[in-house]
This record gives sequence, structure tokens and C-alpha cells, in this order.
Amino acid sequence: MYTSFFGLGEKPFAITPDPRYLFLSERHAEALAHLLYGINEAGGFIQLTGEVGTGKTTVVRSLLERMPRHVDVAVILNPQLTPLQFVLTICEELGIFVRDEDADSIKDLVDILNRRLLDAHAKGRRVVVIVDEAQNLTPETLEQVRLLTNLETASQKLLQIILIGQPELRDVLARVELRQLAQRITGRYHLAPLSRTETAAYVRHRLRVAGCTSEIFTPAALREVHRLSKGVPRIINVICDRALLGAFTREQRRIGPGLVRAAASEVYGRTFYPPWLPALVASAAAMGVAVLAVALWLLVQSYGVRDPEPVASATDAYPAKDLRSDTGEADELVPVAEVPAEVEIDHILGAYADATSTEAAFGELFALWGGHFDPTAGRPCEQALAQGLECVYQQGSWGQLRTLNRPAILTLIDDAGNAHQLVVKGLGTTTARIKLPNAEFDVPIASISRFWLGEYLVLWRPQVAGPRALSAGMQGEAVRWLRQTLNAIQGREGDETSDYFDQELVRMVEDFQRQHRLRVDGIAGVQTQIALDAIANSANTPVLIAQDATKGETSG
Repeated sequence: MYTSFFGLGEKPFAITPDPRYLFLSERHAEALAHLLYGINEAGGFIQLTGEVGTGKTTVVRSLLERMPRHVDVAVILNPQLTPLQFVLTICEELGIFVRDEDADSIKDLVDILNRRLLDAHAKGRRVVVIVDEAQNLTPETLEQVRLLTNLETASQKLLQIILIGQPELRDVLARVELRQLAQRITGRYHLAPLSRTETAAYVRHRLRVAGCTSEIFTPAALREVHRLSKGVPRIINVICDRALLGAFTREQRRIGPGLVRAAASEVYGRTFYPPWLPALVASAAAMGVAVLAVALWLLVQSYGVRDPEPVASATDAYPAKDLRSDTGEADELVPVAEVPAEVEIDHILGAYADATSTEAAFGELFALWGGHFDPTAGRPCEQALAQGLECVYQQGSWGQLRTLNRPAILTLIDDAGNAHQLVVKGLGTTTARIKLPNAEFDVPIASISRFWLGEYLVLWRPQVAGPRALSAGMQGEAVRWLRQTLNAIQGREGDETSDYFDQELVRMVEDFQRQHRLRVDGIAGVQTQIALDAIANSANTPVLIAQDATKGETSG
């Protein structure tokens, strides 16, 4: 649409990877160097982490293009596999022939893989396995990955494994039960976002590749691109694409910071202001207070007017309630806020900033599950595991929260760029019930959406022990629970004693996922299991929406 207007041969900021647009910043080049160095050294593990959209896939593509000729590579893009499926996938990627009778035995597969590794070693070749999105590997599969590095000669490991994932991968590998694997990691590198200079160079590079012969973004606009995207390449692409479209509709051939802020507002769904505005407002407010103080002092001196009554603070607007027992005896006063009909979220973020910390949010979320969180006792998710719960961190929407139907910690970013963590304990049609320490509010969902980019964390209690992702071919008590729960929810009469994940169960899972707007893949991952558990309404489980909730009201 806008390409001909700006003299471009194609859209320069498509989010699909294209080798022609490869831009290796100093950080990307350093990450690539770490990987190449690790491949040529002794075997073991190399870990590369980075936030979503920081260019991990770009580094992997560059690595594959620069892979030494004596290296054979197996790339695993979908790591949500059982240990058996994981080893089988490695064999398939390396072109190893596997007989049908061997495909069901992990011992036979490992023996076949070991023979291939020994043969490659004898020929002077190296074998590398690259696992993308490695934070999704189950503990059972990670343990199998560790065991694969035991394949070795007297002097050298036969297999090099590169784990690439989001920052959560570091938390996964920090678990006590995975310490043996963590000790074998010989190289770690975290891919940081682009700097301001690199962001400007990145934007100009993509425009040049697309055929641009002039400067479209002003220097001030490029500074805004970096500020609003925080240097994340994927977000840079989206903001710049929207800015080009906005300039085209206004018939402007130069893009300034105002257009960039308008584009970012569309991307994030909230308004952005110039970076100097908060300082200006603060200065004006300070000046106004000073002028008012002088005026009051002159008034007192001239007319003998009494000092004014103190102005109530923001928190005084919600006084403590006198909670009395059924007998009429007064209990200890607890400062619980009155719940107004509708309170805007920016008021809460301002008046209760001290109550929106990560520790406070986890304390409230644990309490909803009948648990206890101690800020001094280690990581929240490790404390959850000790209490039979598990953390699930996602990026999604209100619709996804309704499907999971579990209280959640939302991460909100205010206009000053500060992060806040709030617990949503109930959802209605248009409002959400926010739970703070000793205070609850009903807040319009539209108000929260201005500050929420989709990041949330929920707790859940697995009904049976087993892998976190159940798929075809698996067997066990977890599969039996899955079949029984689906039969009960869908009102089917079937064999509820079978613990084998057959094709019929795959179709049942797909039907459930399709009905509840989950990803339809026939795999009962964590989201599918939580949704099943929520609909089955397990006892002693907090929910966002009660089954008997009246339409339009907030429950919880």
C-alpha cells in the first residue's frame, strides 16, 4: 500500500525472517561467535537466551549458514516432546534409519544414535543438536538430554547440544533436580535488545534493503522508536510498519516522533506522550504548589484566617472498616477498602504503588489457593512447587484468561514506564476484581487494557503427576485422567479405564481445543489441562468466573 509512495520495492518491516534483511548487531555477532566457538570445542551444552523478539532465530539462521563443513546438525524446533520422541527426532534429523520395532524403545534408539556418533567421530566429524524454544522442554526430556551427553569416548564428548530459549530457560535449569545438567553447560550468553545507535542502524538497514534512497525517519523519530520498542527488533518492525502506513495516509514523506508515538499507541493499545512531558508536568505542578503556598501565607498574614484543614490523602478516600463478628463483638480493625462501583486503574497504581510489587502479588495469589508465600524463602515458583502448585507464565488476552478461569497476576506498565503486579481474582463482562493486600476494587477491563500488554502468570494444581504435555502414543495415569475428564465434560460414554493416548483421544482433545479457542494440535499441554480442570471445577480451586455468576457481574 505505502511502498510506491515511499519509492520502496517491498515492505521493509515484515516480521517474517528474510536472509536479505539480516542485521547482525554487535550483540548478535557476539552471540554467534560464542556458538561457533562452543561447537569447535569439547561437547556438552551451550545456552543462548533472550527475550521474545530479540533475534534468537536470526542468530540460529546465521549459525546454520556459517556451520563448519565437518559438522552434522539436527535442529529441533518443537521441543514439546516426550523423551522417546526427542531421541527419535534427533535420529530422523541426522538421517539415521530406524526400524519400526526400534522406534518404541528408547534404549534401542540411544544405541543406534551412539553407533552413529562413534562413526562420525572416527571420520573426524562433529554432531550438534540445536533445540529452539528450549524453555518448553519437560524435566523428563531435559534429563534424557543430559543422559545423551554421556555418550563419549575416553577423551571427548560425542554430542554437542545448544539450548536456545526465552529467559525462563535459566529458571528451568536452576531447579535443584536439574543441577547435573546445569553443571555441564560450558557456555552461556544472554541476547540483550538493541542499543539506541543499533536501533537507528537497524531501521536504516532494512529501509535500504527495501530500496529506500532517502531518510524517511527523522533522528528524533528513531530515538522514539528505540524508547517505545525498548530495542526489541520484532517490536521495532511493527511500530515502523504502522508509522509508514500512518505517514502514507497523511501524505507525509518524513516521519517524526509524533507519528511514531501514534503508531506505538496502536500497537500497545494505550497512549504515549513525549518523554519530556512528565518532567514538564512535574515542574508546573511544583510551581503551582509554591504559588499557592505563598498566596495562603499572605492570606493568613493579612486577614488572620485560620490554617486550612489538612487535605485527605489518596488512601484516606477508602477508610478502614470496623469488621465485627456475628456476635457483635468488634474484631481487630483491618484496613479493607470500600469497593466503589468503578475505579480507574491509574488511580490504584498511583494511590497503592507500594502494594503492587511482585512480592505483594504473589502473597495474594498464594492466599487465594490456601497457600503461603514468604518473600524471604526463595523463588515464588519453587515455593509453589513445594505446595503442590505450578506456575504458568503466558502472554495472551482476556479471552484466554476466561478460558483458563484461574486468578492471575497481571503485569501493568504505567505511563512513566514503571511495572506493577496486580492480582485479578474475578472477571465480569466489563469489569475485573483487583485484589491488593487488604483492599479490593472493581475496575473496568478497558481501563486495565491501557496498561496491560498481555503478560500474566497463573497458578494451577495438576490433578495427576506426569509430563506437562500429553500427546499421542503416551501412556499412564495422566492419560487416563485426560480421557475421563474429557468424557465427563463432553457427556460421552467411552472406555474410561484406558491409559493409552490413541487417535480417538487426539480427536477428543482437538474438539475441546477448537470449542474453547485453544491452539488445535491434539496435544494436551498446560493450557489445555488447566482449561479442562477449570471446567471440571475441581474442589478447593479458586476461579475467576463462578458457574452461577450473573451476566455482567464480577465474580470471585
